[in-house]
Amino acid sequence: MCSGTDMAEHKYICTKVLVCVLILYAFFCRAMAENSTDGPDAESSLQIYLPREVTIEGDILKLGRIGIVRGPEKLLAAANEVSLGRISVPGQEIVIERNVILSRLANEGISSSKVTLLGAEKITIKQRRKIISDDEFVTLAEKFIKDNISDKSVSQWNPILKPKDMIIPEPDKNIRFSSEFVRSGVRNQAKVKIVVYSAEKQIGDRDVTFRLQYNVRTAIASVDIPEGAIITRDNVRIETKPSSNPEPDGWTPPYGQTAKRALSENTVIQPYMIGSVESQTVVKRNQNVVIRIEKPGFMITAVGKAMQDGKVGEYIKVRNIDSQRIIIAKINQDTTVAPVF
Repeated sequence: MCSGTDMAEHKYICTKVLVCVLILYAFFCRAMAENSTDGPDAESSLQIYLPREVTIEGDILKLGRIGIVRGPEKLLAAANEVSLGRISVPGQEIVIERNVILSRLANEGISSSKVTLLGAEKITIKQRRKIISDDEFVTLAEKFIKDNISDKSVSQWNPILKPKDMIIPEPDKNIRFSSEFVRSGVRNQAKVKIVVYSAEKQIGDRDVTFRLQYNVRTAIASVDIPEGAIITRDNVRIETKPSSNPEPDGWTPPYGQTAKRALSENTVIQPYMIGSVESQTVVKRNQNVVIRIEKPGFMITAVGKAMQDGKVGEYIKVRNIDSQRIIIAKINQDTTVAPVF
């Protein structure tokens, strides 16, 4: 049998359990009621999170590409496709504020009362792109010149006209370049065209122009050279120096020519400073000359009168004084003349 104390304790426990059950039931009923009240609104509302900045592929701006959209499927598909414009210029940044997004959603029949915007007050949108800098184009052009220039006397090439940067709005992993020479009307310049391909499609090109430097041979006076002196290895040295102009075709050392003026030591000899050695006139008109016919075993001489001036090796008319016959004769080194038969 239970004592009075045990009965009282048992009654207290049962009462406490009952109270807990009633409290749990009350909370459950309230939760059911809240779910019943909120259910229709939850099924017809959108939550959109906006980051401060986003970078997109391509140039079309759609809500689903710049923000995180959550909600029922019947609204989600329409909201993701809401257009917010497009990027019209490569490198352009577009800033969109919340009210613009709400306005565009309203145009698609989605009321602002059904939209909850979270995150930034405005979003900055950039385009994922690749920039090929002017220095990259110059480097490509320099390598092409180094590998392909045919004039081995070219020692340097300095860029004088750099291209603009190229912005590729939709970069492809398979970007490649092709280089070629472009005909230039300036002799000491070279122009290289760099063609850019993306996914095997040509998307643009840039030109790079270089000024060329050449290694050319130069004649320099090694001593003071007086006017009229013959240029020889003893008074002139040949050095290779850089020049902005290529070496003239067929250039040879000026040995055997004469100085048209006095040249001081270390003077770089220019073409106008020297000239060909001109032989002197050795026979004057009306001068008496010896006509000499020389054959193996005999020699015949006669006196003649030159009818014109002449230099060694030249042919002149000579009148034989004895016969008065006019002959054509060649002037010898010793100033005698040899008839031409």
